[in-house]
Amino acid sequence: MLRSLDFMLIAIMAGMAAVTYSVRHQTDQKVDKVHELETKIKQEKDTIDLLKADWALLTQPTRLEALANTYVDQLHLEQTKPEQIVQPNELPRIREDAPQTAEGEKSPVDAIATGSVKR
Repeated sequence: MLRSLDFMLIAIMAGMAAVTYSVRHQTDQKVDKVHELETKIKQEKDTIDLLKADWALLTQPTRLEALANTYVDQLHLEQTKPEQIVQPNELPRIREDAPQTAEGEKSPVDAIATGSVKR
Protein backbone atom coordinates (compact mmCIF):
# COMPACT_ATOMS: atom_id res chain seq x y z
CA MET A 1 0.00 0.00 0.00
CA LEU A 2 2.85 2.32 0.67
CA ARG A 3 4.02 2.01 -2.91
CA SER A 4 0.70 3.00 -4.45
CA LEU A 5 0.53 6.06 -2.17
CA ASP A 6 4.05 7.03 -3.26
CA PHE A 7 3.18 6.69 -6.95
CA MET A 8 -0.02 8.69 -6.44
CA LEU A 9 1.88 11.51 -4.68
CA ILE A 10 4.54 11.53 -7.39
CA ALA A 11 1.80 11.75 -10.06
CA ILE A 12 0.10 14.61 -8.18
CA MET A 13 3.45 16.40 -7.83
CA ALA A 14 4.19 15.97 -11.56
CA GLY A 15 0.70 17.27 -12.40
CA MET A 16 1.18 20.31 -10.18
CA ALA A 17 4.57 20.98 -11.79
CA ALA A 18 2.95 20.85 -15.24
CA VAL A 19 0.19 23.23 -14.16
CA THR A 20 2.74 25.59 -12.59
CA TYR A 21 4.82 25.57 -15.77
CA SER A 22 1.72 26.22 -17.89
CA VAL A 23 0.63 29.16 -15.72
CA ARG A 24 4.16 30.58 -15.74
CA HIS A 25 4.35 30.29 -19.53
CA GLN A 26 0.97 32.04 -19.99
CA THR A 27 2.04 34.79 -17.57
CA ASP A 28 5.26 35.38 -19.51
CA GLN A 29 3.26 35.64 -22.74
CA LYS A 30 0.89 38.18 -21.18
CA VAL A 31 3.81 40.23 -19.81
CA ASP A 32 5.41 40.27 -23.27
CA LYS A 33 2.10 41.40 -24.78
CA VAL A 34 1.83 44.20 -22.18
CA HIS A 35 5.38 45.39 -22.97
CA GLU A 36 4.59 45.31 -26.68
CA LEU A 37 1.43 47.39 -26.15
CA GLU A 38 3.29 49.87 -23.92
CA THR A 39 5.90 50.29 -26.65
CA LYS A 40 3.19 50.91 -29.26
CA ILE A 41 1.47 53.44 -26.97
CA LYS A 42 4.76 55.30 -26.45
CA GLN A 43 5.36 55.37 -30.20
CA GLU A 44 1.86 56.74 -30.81
CA LYS A 45 2.35 59.43 -28.14
CA ASP A 46 5.68 60.39 -29.71
CA THR A 47 4.00 60.55 -33.12
CA ILE A 48 1.23 62.77 -31.71
CA ASP A 49 3.81 65.09 -30.14
CA LEU A 50 5.69 65.28 -33.44
CA LEU A 51 2.50 66.04 -35.36
CA LYS A 52 1.56 68.76 -32.85
CA ALA A 53 4.99 70.33 -33.32
CA ASP A 54 4.60 70.15 -37.11
CA TRP A 55 1.15 71.72 -36.87
CA ALA A 56 2.48 74.54 -34.70
CA LEU A 57 5.25 75.15 -37.22
CA LEU A 58 2.90 75.10 -40.20
CA THR A 59 0.33 77.43 -38.64
CA GLN A 60 2.70 80.19 -37.57
CA PRO A 61 1.10 83.52 -38.48
CA THR A 62 4.26 84.85 -40.10
CA ARG A 63 4.51 81.76 -42.34
CA LEU A 64 0.85 81.95 -43.29
CA GLU A 65 1.14 85.66 -44.05
CA ALA A 66 4.16 85.04 -46.27
CA LEU A 67 2.29 82.28 -48.13
CA ALA A 68 -0.80 84.47 -48.51
CA ASN A 69 1.36 87.28 -49.92
CA THR A 70 3.11 84.88 -52.29
CA TYR A 71 -0.11 83.40 -53.66
CA VAL A 72 -2.29 86.52 -53.47
CA ASP A 73 -3.06 86.38 -57.20
CA GLN A 74 -4.27 82.76 -57.09
CA LEU A 75 -6.10 82.91 -53.77
CA HIS A 76 -7.74 86.35 -54.06
CA LEU A 77 -7.58 86.77 -50.27
CA GLU A 78 -8.63 89.95 -48.52
CA GLN A 79 -8.32 91.07 -44.93
CA THR A 80 -11.26 90.24 -42.70
CA LYS A 81 -13.63 93.12 -42.14
CA PRO A 82 -15.21 93.57 -38.69
CA GLU A 83 -18.67 93.25 -40.27
CA GLN A 84 -17.82 89.68 -41.31
CA ILE A 85 -17.52 88.68 -37.66
CA VAL A 86 -20.34 90.67 -36.09
CA GLN A 87 -22.88 93.13 -37.40
CA PRO A 88 -23.10 96.54 -35.70
CA ASN A 89 -26.69 95.88 -34.63
CA GLU A 90 -25.54 92.72 -32.80
CA LEU A 91 -23.16 94.64 -30.52
CA PRO A 92 -24.39 95.47 -27.00
CA ARG A 93 -25.67 99.00 -26.55
CA ILE A 94 -24.68 101.40 -23.77
CA ARG A 95 -27.62 101.81 -21.44
CA GLU A 96 -29.47 105.11 -21.39
CA ASP A 97 -29.01 105.51 -17.61
CA ALA A 98 -25.25 104.78 -17.78
CA PRO A 99 -23.02 107.36 -16.04
CA GLN A 100 -21.56 110.07 -18.24
CA THR A 101 -17.90 110.98 -18.62
CA ALA A 102 -16.50 114.48 -18.10
CA GLU A 103 -17.02 115.27 -21.79
CA GLY A 104 -20.72 114.46 -21.51
CA GLU A 105 -20.48 111.11 -23.30
CA LYS A 106 -21.95 107.95 -21.85
CA SER A 107 -19.38 105.83 -20.05
CA PRO A 108 -18.82 102.31 -21.38
CA VAL A 109 -18.67 101.11 -17.75
CA ASP A 110 -21.98 99.77 -16.49
CA ALA A 111 -23.10 101.31 -13.20
CA ILE A 112 -24.76 98.14 -11.89
CA ALA A 113 -23.05 96.77 -8.78
CA THR A 114 -22.55 93.04 -8.80
CA GLY A 115 -21.77 90.48 -6.12
CA SER A 116 -20.90 91.85 -2.71
CA VAL A 117 -19.29 95.07 -3.90
CA LYS A 118 -20.50 98.03 -1.83
CA ARG A 119 -20.52 101.65 -2.94
